Amino acid sequence: MNMYFQLGQEAATELQQLGCNMDASLSVDRDAEMLDSGGNRGGTFMCLTLAAGGWQSNLIVYLIQEYNVKSIDAAQVSNVVNGCTCLFPIIGAIIADSFSGCFPVIWISSFISFLGLVLLVLTATLDSLRPPSCDDGLSLCETPSESQFAVLYASIALASIGLGGTRFTIATMGANQFDKPEEQGNFFNWFFFAMYTASVISFTAIVYIEDNVSWGLGYGLCALVNLIGLLIFLSGSNFYRRDKPQGSPFVNIVRVLVASIRKRNVLLSSRSEDYHYHNDGEAKMVPETQSLSFLNGAALKTEGDLKPDGSIAKPWSLCTFQQVEDLKTVVRIFPLWSSSIFISTPIAIQGSLTILQALTMDRRIVSHFKIPVGSLLVLVQISTCISLPIIDRFLYPVWQKLTNQSPTPLQRLGIGHVLNIISMVVSALVESRRLKTAHSSTLPMLVMWLFPQLALVGIGEAFHFPGQLQLCYQEFPASLRGTATAMVAMTIGIAFYMGTALIGLVRRVTRWLQDDINQGRLDNVYWMVVVIGVLNFGYYLLCAKLYKHQNVSKGVEGSSGSDG
Repeated sequence: MNMYFQLGQEAATELQQLGCNMDASLSVDRDAEMLDSGGNRGGTFMCLTLAAGGWQSNLIVYLIQEYNVKSIDAAQVSNVVNGCTCLFPIIGAIIADSFSGCFPVIWISSFISFLGLVLLVLTATLDSLRPPSCDDGLSLCETPSESQFAVLYASIALASIGLGGTRFTIATMGANQFDKPEEQGNFFNWFFFAMYTASVISFTAIVYIEDNVSWGLGYGLCALVNLIGLLIFLSGSNFYRRDKPQGSPFVNIVRVLVASIRKRNVLLSSRSEDYHYHNDGEAKMVPETQSLSFLNGAALKTEGDLKPDGSIAKPWSLCTFQQVEDLKTVVRIFPLWSSSIFISTPIAIQGSLTILQALTMDRRIVSHFKIPVGSLLVLVQISTCISLPIIDRFLYPVWQKLTNQSPTPLQRLGIGHVLNIISMVVSALVESRRLKTAHSSTLPMLVMWLFPQLALVGIGEAFHFPGQLQLCYQEFPASLRGTATAMVAMTIGIAFYMGTALIGLVRRVTRWLQDDINQGRLDNVYWMVVVIGVLNFGYYLLCAKLYKHQNVSKGVEGSSGSDG
């Protein structure tokens, strides 16, 4: 969730505008109508995130307690759900970019998630949809019937699809309401602030209700806030700026590849008039032969490519100059995007290992209160929520005064990389101290020793995720903006699976991870992650140095291609 500038107005006014734009609203008269009508719609994204966190974060406990699912099976179901909700945004983004635009995808996905939550409420309230309760150790637990499983998994599937279709599509639509890169960067800051704030509330308040009051009430609240978010979003439909999709951009990407292969033996020209352009108003430029030159032939006009009226006769043999440049932009940014996978992987690994550490530590804050193990990772989100406004209102303005320019997305990503490495170093040092304490003392180490590493992760996410989101949104071609923001979710999903695979590999080839972690070497695992982080940071610096064609300074209009 890792996941900011001045707009030239007073702070209170800006916050009200940003609240309005959290759900991607825009009035015809931006300065007047956004303030008058936008405030009522500021909770759309927060409502949807609150609803999602309320059911997703406590799914394992629900499966075990109410459906008698074995713990390993419940964990596997949760892993699949977490992975899918990070990968589904790509599907929603492709649909938005290619066919419908963001608005229909958001409201339809919100409605789908609402249906899933209604079904989930029914599973929690109707005895016929659950197996009989299982008395621990007193009798054999009855497994759910096929129909009970069908309703349960249908509810989870609908809620997951709806969540995937809204989360980062809202980010795209929100950024579309702004024209300046600085304003877009500011929006992405507050987008992540809303996400993390809502997650903190859902992971604490709603989870408490589910565990201590009733599952039906907890899931009912999730369904209610989801419905409220949907209604708020629809109430602002007259104020949104909507981009109309121009057909599937992915077909154009394939066309460029096919056309360039077909013309691989054609001699490239140095004259701009020999290349095909979309219209007369498009700037006539010659592709740089040194930059992905094998793609340039796709836009080179040859005999039979054009009809007498100037339109393309062979779509799979000739593409426009802009389509070629769009593909080049995607190819160039891919290495930078891939470096983010290995910054999210250590975070995923640290999350599971921190839980294991906390189980062996003294979690008492006061004499009669212990920190719940499941709530410990909320500290990361709290740290991010605190860091985002400080970064936005203090650090970035100071940076701008000292350097006369705003920090670029690449600089934000770099800071996130460094903080991530530092947090893993702290994790390794704390674990080394915990092991010494466990072997030499009967008193366990205080859980508060884990707070600094979790706080550093949160601060790093406050730099990294908004920077990555802004970079992808502004650098990807305009036709792929929805896909660009969903790529952030995709890195998290891939990192989640890679972290699981890496832990499995460590268990197979070393003795560092034992069932009794006091007999293992978790500190070595952290040091291994530090090495991976350092290598990945070097890879990132190389990619950033080679990435010379940045569109951030040119704004959205120039972000379709800068290689000319």
